[in-house]
Amino acid sequence: MMKTTTLVSLSLMMFLQFFMWGAWYVTMSTYLSTIQFDGSEIGNAYSTTSIAAIISPFFIGMIADKFFASQKILGVLNIVGGIVLYSTTWITSPVLFFWVLLLYACMYMPTLGLVNAICFHQMDNPGKEFPRIRAMGTVGWIIAGLLVGFLEVEKSSFPLKFASVISVLAGIYAFFLPHTPPKAKGQKVSISEVLGLETLSLMRDRSFATLIISALLICIPLAFYYNFTNQYFNESGMEKAAAKMTGGQFSEMLFLLTMPWLFRRFGSKKLIMLGMLAWVIRYTLFALGNNEELVWMLYTGIILHGICYDFFFVTAQIFVDHEAPIKLRAAAQGFVTLVTYGVGMYIGSLISGAVVEMYQISLNAHHWFNIWIIPASMAGVVLVLFALLFREEKRDTV
Repeated sequence: MMKTTTLVSLSLMMFLQFFMWGAWYVTMSTYLSTIQFDGSEIGNAYSTTSIAAIISPFFIGMIADKFFASQKILGVLNIVGGIVLYSTTWITSPVLFFWVLLLYACMYMPTLGLVNAICFHQMDNPGKEFPRIRAMGTVGWIIAGLLVGFLEVEKSSFPLKFASVISVLAGIYAFFLPHTPPKAKGQKVSISEVLGLETLSLMRDRSFATLIISALLICIPLAFYYNFTNQYFNESGMEKAAAKMTGGQFSEMLFLLTMPWLFRRFGSKKLIMLGMLAWVIRYTLFALGNNEELVWMLYTGIILHGICYDFFFVTAQIFVDHEAPIKLRAAAQGFVTLVTYGVGMYIGSLISGAVVEMYQISLNAHHWFNIWIIPASMAGVVLVLFALLFREEKRDTV
């Protein structure tokens, strides 16, 4: 049983790690639009985290795991990353902003794997203990959004500055975390192992391949939500938009608690299809809604985030865990992360940015109906393809 002091220590670590991300990520498009970045330039800025998600496995798998204690790497990355992130607040050039933010993202994204490694090293029963600690990350994201929203600083560089300060503090705190030695010291680690490429052998199964391809494709409309919803709400005149958007995280936590029962009751295919359908409905509501008599459509779209995320991604993770042989399960989960948050979100960032720029009227005005109909249509196409090609078997239900 984990000591209470260790539980509190790891929970605070997780809280800080996601607090700093939630403080700037959601509102960055609103800020960048005020310093006259166009849609494509904003999309490029958001693509930095996806590029870093592709690069970070090399860092964790081939360097960090072999040579350095995880808590020390976490400390250095957060401190240096905080300094780099603060420097973005002085930049008004889209090209320079991209490269500096990419440098920061390459420091931040590896920390997501590091905090997990630090947690698992201290746990006797990860299945029971980790969810409680990981939930504090979502709490951190929510509180960051509430704080930024209620302070009404979404159009300023304050969220970036605030996140940078938290990053430095989290970095200092990391050096006081429980010791986590390099787990692969003295071992040879191949590129294929780091990227989970052994999982490609599972693509011979039509249902597995359908799920992976659908996961990649659904991340393209997902980028529209993460990258431009806050800007849309602010242009619509919604007050404290960042705070209200945390309703999506509350929804995510609520539906996450029901996932074991829902998976047993409905199985993977129905849940994933419901998740995709929720994406279609959410973007359609955004297209049709406004901040006046139809504001309920915008709020409903926010609340649907729990279904959109949990029903698709959590169910997909469960399916992959059941489908992959034991020796490939860790690699398969890593491969899914690479495909979704790496490749899929990168493509989505570029496409969403181009679409928003295409329908820009002026500096702070867009044809949002035309914009949101596009990800709604994309999600609808993926839903139809998945429904036709995915075959559910009894082995993927529990």
